[in-house]
Amino acid sequence: MSSQATVSSSNTAPVAGHSLGVGLIVASAAFFAMAGIFTKSISSDPWTIACWRGLVGGLLITGYVLWRSGRSGLSLALGWRGWTMVAVGVLASLGFIASFKYTYVANVAIIYAAVPLMAAALEWAFLRVRPQAATIAMSLVCLLGVAIIVSGGLGGGHFFGDLVAVTMTAGAALYMVMIRAFRDTPVVWVGAVSAYILFAMGWFIVDPLAVSTADAWRMIGFGFTFACAVVLWTEGTRLVPASEAGVLGSAEVPIAILFAWMFLAELPPAASIAGGAVVMAAVVVHAFRARRPTPPLPAG
Repeated sequence: MSSQATVSSSNTAPVAGHSLGVGLIVASAAFFAMAGIFTKSISSDPWTIACWRGLVGGLLITGYVLWRSGRSGLSLALGWRGWTMVAVGVLASLGFIASFKYTYVANVAIIYAAVPLMAAALEWAFLRVRPQAATIAMSLVCLLGVAIIVSGGLGGGHFFGDLVAVTMTAGAALYMVMIRAFRDTPVVWVGAVSAYILFAMGWFIVDPLAVSTADAWRMIGFGFTFACAVVLWTEGTRLVPASEAGVLGSAEVPIAILFAWMFLAELPPAASIAGGAVVMAAVVVHAFRARRPTPPLPAG
């Protein structure tokens, strides 16, 4: 009896851990999906929003990193690789916030969903990691979907925002490639440093204190949800395979669109819906096919 109980408990533990990981990733997607709601509801400019989110989010993420590091302490030495990631992260974060100001929440969320496929293209270009033929095909399909979305902004007043979202997504894809290439870099701490730099830069560019009380509380909430999303995603991906995490993370798109409809009464145009269907189909197919082992990076 005791041996059977031991085997049963050992089988139950991985299942429970996997279920917890799924819950954490889905919760992180919901927190990430709040970005458009906060940005649209705040009257301040993108720099001010980034400044406040950087302060609140950076402090909370630092607390998480300190808790995770335990007695080993926290090393501030990022090296040139870490600081390169910080620079890319700063630009991508600012573009992410700015894009919501100039286009639909749905457009930003859908275009951002193309990150994994853009990352595969960048790995091919810079790391000589040749993607599978299916990945190339899905990337082309995804590109078609993004083109449909962006074309819908021509003459509609949100073309610039769509371009910002595309550029931001390319930066996020580059960030993902660097995470894989720079394996020894503390990624979560890089995110905290990026947030602090956005906060510091904001003080030189705008006056972050010249905001209404309502906006200040919204920006504090934005920073809190951002930190929660990062922490939940980090903990969840420890328990779930990367390919499955990609599929679960794509839940951010429908949740973001739902939130935009519920809280902002924002309905995207037909071109966004059509292009979004194409992008999401490509992303989901790619994510499910990614269950096979990824090729190793070239040495050096």
